[in-house]
Amino acid sequence: MYNVTVSIDPEAEREWLAWIKEVHLPDVLATGHFAEAKIARILAEEEGGKAYSIQYFAESMEAYQTYEREDAERLRAEHQQKFGTKTAAFRTLLHVIHHNDGKG
Repeated sequence: MYNVTVSIDPEAEREWLAWIKEVHLPDVLATGHFAEAKIARILAEEEGGKAYSIQYFAESMEAYQTYEREDAERLRAEHQQKFGTKTAAFRTLLHVIHHNDGKG
């Protein structure tokens, strides 16, 4: 799981969230390197803004590495160009060791 935690200036939150849902996530998924993506609002209050976790699920480490090599720089640049200093992000790569979807 590739997790991007983003802190957003409150004045840009609505525009950012709409853009992430309508433009950025579809663009990331269109690369074919991730099977799904989720957005979660972090409930703890962040000083100076709201924070979100965007979780991308890759089928393999190779798929993630291909994304990093071929697409990540371009997609990050688009985000930076659109929102600049209104957001701050940090990225974490996690190895999911167990997943229970509740279906049995």
